Amino acid sequence: MKKIINYFLQGLLYIVPISVTIYVVIWSFNKIDGILPFDIPGLGLIVLFAIITLIGMVGSKLIASPFNSLFQKILKKAPLLKTIYSSVKDLMKTFVGGKKGFDQAVLVKVYENSTIERIGFITNEDLASLNISKEKVLVYLPHSYAFSGQLFLVEKRLLTPINSSSSDIMKLIVSGGVSEIEN
Repeated sequence: MKKIINYFLQGLLYIVPISVTIYVVIWSFNKIDGILPFDIPGLGLIVLFAIITLIGMVGSKLIASPFNSLFQKILKKAPLLKTIYSSVKDLMKTFVGGKKGFDQAVLVKVYENSTIERIGFITNEDLASLNISKEKVLVYLPHSYAFSGQLFLVEKRLLTPINSSSSDIMKLIVSGGVSEIEN
């Protein structure tokens, strides 16, 4: 009986992640596909892809245009909008653009005389514009089971580089440490 229960639990470990993944993909596809009133499977997804691509193309052409300067003037007059817009834009560039913000994973010693460490990512090493010592860097420490985190100013001597891909380390942190790092 004990062996049957173990096999059952092992089966759950295989079936649940696969089922949840399939469910989320199908649910997302149906939600995106349901945007248009037509009953043609996949059309909503294709139209959404085309619209986003068109916006990207038009946006890249308008960067040096008068529209951009008008947009910049609006952002200057609304500091809160500028903060939100520029933060989201920089975050998106980190994940899908040329700017890579989570390249170097590190262990951060929490207290100098402690053995407790946290895993994080160096996000900025040059803080001269903030008049901060060259001995300190900005480190982002993500939270487990959430897509949030905290930003800390840390002395370099308290950091130890981790020799693994940033995506594996992020997956490990977000999963609360239960995810395995692939070699």
